[in-house]
Amino acid sequence: MFSWLARIAWTCWKPVRRYARMSKDDLDDSSLEDPLLWCRSLDKHSYGEFSFAVVQANEVLEDQSQVETGRDATFVGVYDGHGGPDASRFISDHLFLHLMRHAREKGALSEDILRSAFSATEDGFLTLVRRTCGIKPLMAAIGSCCLVGVIWRGTLYVANLGDSRAVIGSLGRSNKIVGEQLNKEHNASLEEVRQELRSLHPNDSHIVVMKHGVWRIKGIIQVSRSIGDAYLKRPEFSLDPTFPRFHLPEPLGRPVLTAEPSVCTRVVQPNDKFIIFASDGLWEHMTNQEAVEIVHNNPRAGIAKRLLKTALSEAARKREMRYDDLKKVEKGVRRFFHDDITIVVIFIDHDLLEKKQPAPELSVKGFIDTVGPSSFNIFKD
Repeated sequence: MFSWLARIAWTCWKPVRRYARMSKDDLDDSSLEDPLLWCRSLDKHSYGEFSFAVVQANEVLEDQSQVETGRDATFVGVYDGHGGPDASRFISDHLFLHLMRHAREKGALSEDILRSAFSATEDGFLTLVRRTCGIKPLMAAIGSCCLVGVIWRGTLYVANLGDSRAVIGSLGRSNKIVGEQLNKEHNASLEEVRQELRSLHPNDSHIVVMKHGVWRIKGIIQVSRSIGDAYLKRPEFSLDPTFPRFHLPEPLGRPVLTAEPSVCTRVVQPNDKFIIFASDGLWEHMTNQEAVEIVHNNPRAGIAKRLLKTALSEAARKREMRYDDLKKVEKGVRRFFHDDITIVVIFIDHDLLEKKQPAPELSVKGFIDTVGPSSFNIFKD
């Protein structure tokens, strides 16, 4: 369905593109700002600096994101919603607060505390679905991927649901930068994920189905782990056949999706230079290695925006367009050319890791451009 709609959008766009190319000024003007792009060039966090950029493609932005900088820790969250923005917005409003509450209770951070924060966020969103599904039944079909990174006391914690990606750039042999993916992806396009689903559902021959050239769980969704998507987790949220897009061929016997994150811990090494956190919209257009080389070989200021523009230029090239032409496409229609994309680049300055110098305590929400004080402190005051 999506590829068919994309062909229609592209057919409609071609005459406009020809007209746009007739203007010499447009051909030469590469400074035209993208009205759907937001960025923060460079800010400080406890262990270095960070750069932040978001571009909207959907009619309503489904990517939500945040960076929280505290006295002794740095938090990054990238929440790639699907079916609507409700789940990703809910995560942005609640997950970090759950993490702080659990961490303060223990006076420390751990993988179990990260899992507890994810679980509390999932429970909270399903409660919201239960309260509102009578007036908005499609709330049961709204979900979000969720990628979180926390640096605390020289250790990096990464937790993930879905197919966003955290990639660390480290200096290898001959002082060359090397990209290493830190998190597992939960997408049915991966053979490992399909095998996991088949082993968990041995009696369900339709647990993964190839549909329109894409592997999908129950023929509906690509990601196997998420916050939300209640109708694929609990029978009480099943949608009736009036919503054919989300209709299951048989009643749900057991959950086919889970909100259990994959979590990894890494002690930050002297050769670790930066981490790129990004929704899957970036990785559709570049490899891990291409991304870390762009970051390594360019100035820090505006580096997230540079990554974003590189991805958008590649998305335009695939449609035989220039990025300047793509900038003129309105939100909603833009989704036929690329996804919402969120990028956060966290630089690690090792002298700051050792000195523990104070940094501004900021709470930055992506695209909304709200910047305020953060109360990010793992220890009770």
